[in-house]
Amino acid sequence: MTRFASTIQFLRSSEIRDLMSLATAPGIISFAGGMPGNDLFPLNEVDEIYNSLSVKEKQVAMQYGPTNGLPNLLESLNEYLKAKGLPVESNRIMITTGSLQAINILAKAFVDPGDYIMVENPSFIGALSAFRSYQANLITVPMNADGIDIPQLKEKIASAPQKPKFFYYSPHFHNPAGIIYSQEIKEQLIEVLKGQDIPLLEDDVYSDLYFYEEDKDKLKLIKAMNPDGIDVCYTGSFSKILGPGLRLGWMLVPEHIYQKCELIKQSIDACSPSFSQVIADKFLRSGFIEKYVGEVRLEYKKRALAMFDCLEKNLPSYVKWNKPRGGFYIWLQLPQGTDSTEILKKAIEKGTVFVTGKTFDPDGKRNDCMRISYCNTDVEAINKGIPIIAQAIKEVCG
Repeated sequence: MTRFASTIQFLRSSEIRDLMSLATAPGIISFAGGMPGNDLFPLNEVDEIYNSLSVKEKQVAMQYGPTNGLPNLLESLNEYLKAKGLPVESNRIMITTGSLQAINILAKAFVDPGDYIMVENPSFIGALSAFRSYQANLITVPMNADGIDIPQLKEKIASAPQKPKFFYYSPHFHNPAGIIYSQEIKEQLIEVLKGQDIPLLEDDVYSDLYFYEEDKDKLKLIKAMNPDGIDVCYTGSFSKILGPGLRLGWMLVPEHIYQKCELIKQSIDACSPSFSQVIADKFLRSGFIEKYVGEVRLEYKKRALAMFDCLEKNLPSYVKWNKPRGGFYIWLQLPQGTDSTEILKKAIEKGTVFVTGKTFDPDGKRNDCMRISYCNTDVEAINKGIPIIAQAIKEVCG
C-alpha cells in the first residue's frame, strides 16, 4: 500500500476549485469564482510592455531570479506600497507566487502541528486550507457588519489552551463577507493584540477595488498604522488588480520574520516567475496601473449595482444581505438552519452556480449562507442568473 505522509489527511479540496470545471461548461452562469473578468484584462498594455522590452530585459525575464524578487520590481513595488502609507523603510518586501504563497510561507514559519491560531468566521478558504496543512487548530471568531467581534476575540484568547500563534484577518471588502473593517474595530484589535506576542496576518488584496471615493479614508491598513507591540505581516497581490495568471503576490514583514520566510521560499520554489515580474514592474513604472485599476473599478461597480438591483427585485424578504462598497462578493444570509447545498443543486440544474456557506466556515458546519460574486459576469448574465438563484432559494426555503 502506498504510504502517504500523515499531513495529507488534513488537506481538503476547495469547493470553489471543484466548481471551476462546472463553471466553464457551456451555458452555465457562474457566480462562484473570485476572479477578474476575462474581458477586463489589460491585454493591449501588456503587449505594449512586452514589445518594448530590450533583448537584455527579455533574457532577464526568461531566467531564474533572486528568491526575494527581481531588484527592479522590489524597487517599483516599494514605491507603490509607500504611496499607500505602508512602512516600507522599516520592513522587508518579498515577492511571492501569489498572495496565497505568502500566507502559506507565514503559516509554515509560525505553526507547529497542534498549535492554535485565530481566524475570522467566515474566512478565506485558501488561507484555511494552508493553515490546516500545517495541522493548526483553528480558533474561530464571528464577525459583525463592521469587523471581528472584539469581546469574543478577547474571550477566546483568554480561554485558548495555549497562546495563539497569530490572528489572520482580511480588512477590506472581505472574502466572503464583503465588509470593510471600521476604524474603531481596527483600533480595538490593535489594543487587544498589543504586547501579546500574537502576530497579525493582514491579508489585503481588494483595497484598490473601492467603488466610492469617499471610502478611501476608511481603508487605512493596520500595517500602515504601524502600531508598536505587534508584528504585522502584510500580504497583497497583483491577481485582482492586474491578472491572476501572473501568479505574483508579496509580503511586507519585519526583518526578523522576513529572514525565516526567505529560507522557506527557497525550499519551495527558489523564486517566483521572472517573466511575470518584468511585466509587473513595467506596469507599475509606466503608470498603467493607476489608469487600469480606475477603469476596472468602474466596471465592477457597474456589475455590483446591477446585482444589487436584481437581488432586490427577486430575493424573498427573509434573505438578508449588505451591499458591499467594493471588492468582488455579496454574502447572503438565509433562514437559520437552511442547507445551501440543496439550493446549489437546484441552481445547477437551472444553469447557474455559487459557493455554499460552509466552504468559508473554519469548522465546516454552518451552511445557511452563500457567496455570490459579480466580478466575472457581465450585466446581461447577472440579470439572467440571479432570478435563477432566487427561484432555487424559494424552492428550498418556501
